[in-house]
Amino acid sequence: MPTLEDEIRRLMKEETARLHAAPDLVERVMRSSRNKRRRAWTAAVAVSVAVVAAPVTYLTVGSVATTGEQVTVTAAPEPPPIDDTPPLPSDPPDLGDLGDGREFGHVRVGYLPERLRWSRWSVNFGDRYSTSYDYKGDKHGFYCVQIFIYEEAAAIQEVDDRIQAYREEKDGEEVTIGDRTGYLVVQDVGEDGMKGTPTLFLRMGDKQLAEITFSPTYAKEFSGAEAVTAELKKIAEGLTSTF
Repeated sequence: MPTLEDEIRRLMKEETARLHAAPDLVERVMRSSRNKRRRAWTAAVAVSVAVVAAPVTYLTVGSVATTGEQVTVTAAPEPPPIDDTPPLPSDPPDLGDLGDGREFGHVRVGYLPERLRWSRWSVNFGDRYSTSYDYKGDKHGFYCVQIFIYEEAAAIQEVDDRIQAYREEKDGEEVTIGDRTGYLVVQDVGEDGMKGTPTLFLRMGDKQLAEITFSPTYAKEFSGAEAVTAELKKIAEGLTSTF
């Protein structure tokens, strides 16, 4: 008649051969003995077998056999680690070398305030693109004037929604630039009274809309809001479409 140790060893070999513990392993071993002490051992054996399912190199259960014999199972190698490191952000697409920066995308800039030159920076997302101007021509410096151009229905609608929100809040005013319409407003004014960004939106046609902005720092160089508005209007007057 097989001993308890023989029965345990046989069941161990059956289970470890499949590298996982069957759900009824404990029940089958428990049925082979009525002894309470041996039941405790079988419970320990079941736990040891369950460990086989984990990514370990060896499984040794020699302590459960009175003969001192060991059962060693070599588990399958662990799968290689998954590289979930997010990719480094890439630079956004730009408009390339714009020369003096007076023409970009589908617009031409006819007027800029004195001493301003192209910052050698731009961004281009197809239906919306932008470039800026400063004193040093430094793309890493602070902008003085920035011009955004929006084209196609979806991009223009987003800007129209922003303008409508200003209208509803009675923030800003309608302006006329030659035969074109626009909207003048100071954007991004902080709750602490911080100076915002003087902005002139200019409708250049059914498929094109411009947003001309002065940085708050640059605006301080002028004598006041009227002088800033006058410069924004001059830039708008000289901005033409090349569609």
